[in-house]
Amino acid sequence: MSNHPDTLHHLQQALRVFSQERAWEKFHSPKNLCMALSVEAAELLEHFQWLTEEESRTLPAPKQQAVADEVADVLLYLLQVCNQLNIDPIEAAQRKLVKNALKYPAPWPSQAASDALKPESAERETPDAAE
Repeated sequence: MSNHPDTLHHLQQALRVFSQERAWEKFHSPKNLCMALSVEAAELLEHFQWLTEEESRTLPAPKQQAVADEVADVLLYLLQVCNQLNIDPIEAAQRKLVKNALKYPAPWPSQAASDALKPESAERETPDAAE
């Protein structure tokens, strides 16, 4: 895990400490966390209820901040689920993106998209000296 304060792993560790300091671990079963995640996702959705497509893309500043708060709640609960189930969210998302690319191939994939789906080890390979 990185010590950089802006990583998901840092947030996961901060959530562990936050929970431990309040003795909340007994409430944080995967089932309970997923139920809370669902509630927070519904609260996020509520901000867009009855908006037009255009209104949903151009939120006023106060609404944008309220949406950001709900996004944070969803993310924090999701990271807590990952903590409880020992899931690395970055690895899981990368694997899922590759699965989705195979399941839903782009008609004309761009070079950037192809490069983004390569495993890190493939990106580091160097061409043979004979080439």
